[in-house]
Amino acid sequence: MKHIISVFICMSLISQSNSQSVINYPKTAKEEVINTYFGTQVSDPYRWLENDTSKATSAWVKAQNKVSNDYFAQIPFRSELKKRLTSLTNYPKYGSPYKKNGQYYFFKNNGLQNQSVFYQLKTLQAEPEVLLDPNTLSADGTVALSHIAFSKNGKYLGYSIARSGSDWNEIFVMDVASKRLLPDHINWSKSSGISWQGNGFYYSAYDAPVAGKEYSNKNEYEKVYFHTVGQEQSQDKLIYEDKQHPLRECYASLTDDEQFLFISLAETTTGNALLMKDLSNPASEFIELAPGFENDYSVVDHVNGKLYVLTNWKAPKNRLVEVDVKKPARENWKEIISEKANVLERATIIGGKILTEYMKDASNHAYGFDLNGKKLYEVKLPTVGSLSGFSGDKDDIEAFYIFTSYTFPPTIYRFDASKNKSEVFRKAEVSFNPADYVSEQVFYSSKDGTKVPMSIIYKKGLKKDGKNPLMLYGYGGFNISMNPTFSVARIPFLENGGIYCVANIRGGGEYGEAWHLAGTKMKKQNVFDDFIAAAEYLIANGYSNSSKLAIDGGSNGGLLVGACMTQRRDLYAVAVPEVGVLDMLRYHLFTIGWSWTSDYGNSGESKEMFEYLKGYSPLHSIKPGEKYPATLVMTGDHDDRVVPAHSFKFAATLQENNASTKPTLIRIDSKAGHGAGKPIGKAIEAQTDMWSFVMWNLGMKPLFSKQ
Repeated sequence: MKHIISVFICMSLISQSNSQSVINYPKTAKEEVINTYFGTQVSDPYRWLENDTSKATSAWVKAQNKVSNDYFAQIPFRSELKKRLTSLTNYPKYGSPYKKNGQYYFFKNNGLQNQSVFYQLKTLQAEPEVLLDPNTLSADGTVALSHIAFSKNGKYLGYSIARSGSDWNEIFVMDVASKRLLPDHINWSKSSGISWQGNGFYYSAYDAPVAGKEYSNKNEYEKVYFHTVGQEQSQDKLIYEDKQHPLRECYASLTDDEQFLFISLAETTTGNALLMKDLSNPASEFIELAPGFENDYSVVDHVNGKLYVLTNWKAPKNRLVEVDVKKPARENWKEIISEKANVLERATIIGGKILTEYMKDASNHAYGFDLNGKKLYEVKLPTVGSLSGFSGDKDDIEAFYIFTSYTFPPTIYRFDASKNKSEVFRKAEVSFNPADYVSEQVFYSSKDGTKVPMSIIYKKGLKKDGKNPLMLYGYGGFNISMNPTFSVARIPFLENGGIYCVANIRGGGEYGEAWHLAGTKMKKQNVFDDFIAAAEYLIANGYSNSSKLAIDGGSNGGLLVGACMTQRRDLYAVAVPEVGVLDMLRYHLFTIGWSWTSDYGNSGESKEMFEYLKGYSPLHSIKPGEKYPATLVMTGDHDDRVVPAHSFKFAATLQENNASTKPTLIRIDSKAGHGAGKPIGKAIEAQTDMWSFVMWNLGMKPLFSKQ
C-alpha cells in the first residue's frame, strides 16, 4: 500500500450545458500490479480498490461521492423529480396472502415505510394485526427481512434478516402467540431457508469469515445444520458437509408433512444434485435422488408416497415427474406433465390440483392439471403479463396470486382451484392510468439472424420521428427471464415522452435452457450482439437515435451495459451499469463469484477462455483516448454478491482514459448491497439520481405532475 496516495483533488463542477459540464475527478492512485495469464501480462493498477475496508478506499469513495453528489445537485429538476417519485411511491403495497393453521398472513407497506410489515388476521374480513415489523429493527430502515417460515404447528416463526443490503443473514425465532422474541440467534447464514421439523429447523451456514473481510472473501465449505429452539448455535447438530468440495452450496428443504428431508447441492447457478433422507426412519441415510450437476431438480410436494419433481432432465423446457419414494431411482420416474412448446416455470399443488405457470414469449400463462397430469383448465389472466406464483395449501382449494405487466399495476387475485375462478382481491392504488400508455412487443433480428422479443412502452400519441428519449434495459444471463413488471420509477420518464424498452436477450430463460446456454461461456457475445441489435432496431424504426438512447442493467445486466458501451461507444448517449460484474478476469475470487462459472467460464481454466473473457471484459475493454457515453456507475458499499471493487476499478479506469467531456460518475450507496431489502427512502434517492442523470444527459426538460 506504500505506493497508494490517499489524497484526492476535488474541485468544483463548472456547469456549461446538459452534457458538456467540466468535471474535475478525484485523482486515483495507481499501483504497479501485473498478472500473467498463459504468457500474457495484464496490468491491474487499481487493484488496491479491492480492499473495501482500507482507509485509502474509504477516502476514494468519499471523494467520488462528493463529485457525483455535486453533479446531481446542479441538475435543475432533481428536487421536483424526487417529489414526483415520492408521491408516486406513496400508496399501499400488499403482498399475496397465504393461509397457515387457519390464519392468513401477508406483507403490507403503508406507502413510504422503509420495510414492509408482516401481518396476521383470522379471516379476510378481520382487522389485520402486526406480527413482525422490520422497521423497528433499525432506525434507518437498513435491516430487512429475508425469509420467514412457520413451524408446522404454528407455534414458532423463524425469520432471517439482512443488514445494510448484505447477503449475510441472521436467523431469529419468535413465539407467535406472545410475539415474544426468543434468545435463539444464528449467524453467517447465506441464501438459506428455514425448514422446520418439530421444535427445530434445518438451515445452511458458513464458518465465521475473517474479520474485516466479511464482504469480500471467497465463501467456502457451506454446511447444513439442525437447530433446536432454545439452544445456542454452537450446539446445533451438523447434518451435512462436504470436505472435498469447498465450492459447493447446500440447501435444505422438507416436505410439508416433515417426512422427507432434501439437500440440494450446487456448484454453479446451473444444475444441482438432490439428496433425500426419510426422517420417519431414524436409521435412514441420505440417498442420491438425482445426480449433479447437468440438470435442475426441484421438489414440488409429497402426496401419498409420491414426490412431484420439476426438472429439465431430458426436457430443456422442463417437465413434471412423479417419484415413488420406495423406488426412487431415476429409471423408475414417471412423467406426469410432459415438456411442451413453452417453458414450464413453476408447479404448485393446491386443492388437489397441479397449478402450473408457463412462459410464452416472455409472458405467463397458467393451467390446472389433476395429479395424474390431465389438463383441466386454463386460468384466464387479464392481459399479457407476469404471474407471481400461486400461494396456498395442497389440501385447500383457496389460493392467491399477483398479476402485473408494464402498464398493469400489481393486482392480487383470489383463486378457487376447484372452480377455476379468479376474483380481484386487492388492486394497487397507484396514481397511474394504464389507458394513457401503450405496451407493444416486437421481434427483431440479432447479428446471427436469431429472432429476439422486445417490449416497448410509451405514452399514447408518441411520434416515431427518431427524436424520442429512450431507455433500453436488459439482463441476459443465468436462465433468468425478464417478464413484464410494473414500476412507478419509470412513470416520470414515460410522462415526459420517454420510451422504455426491455430486450429479452439470450442468456435468459425466456425459451428454456437452450436459450440460456446460447448466451453462456464462449457464446456470451451473443448476449451483447442481441442488445446492440435491439438498439439498432429502435433507431432504424424511428423510436429514437443514438444521441437520445440510454442503456441500463444491473448485476449481470451491469456486465451487459459495460460490454456494450465499450464495444459500441457510438450507439448510446448514456450508460448506467448498476452493481455490475465488470472485471471478468477476477470475478470468481470474491464471495460467491465462483458459482457463476457455468455462465462465464474462468480466466484460469484455459488460454482460449482467458482470451475470450479478456476480449469482452468491460474493465479491460476501455481504450485510452476514446469517447464514451455519459456514464453513471452505481454500486453499494455492502454488496457482497458482486463486490463493489468491480465498479470502483471500472469507474477509475474510465475516468482516466475517457476523452469525452460527458460525465463519468460513480454513485456508491452507503449501508446498501446488491439491491434486495433496500429501504424505500434509499430506493427513491437512488432512482432520483439515476433518472435525473439520464434525463439531463438525454437533453430532456421534464415537467412533473403535482399529484
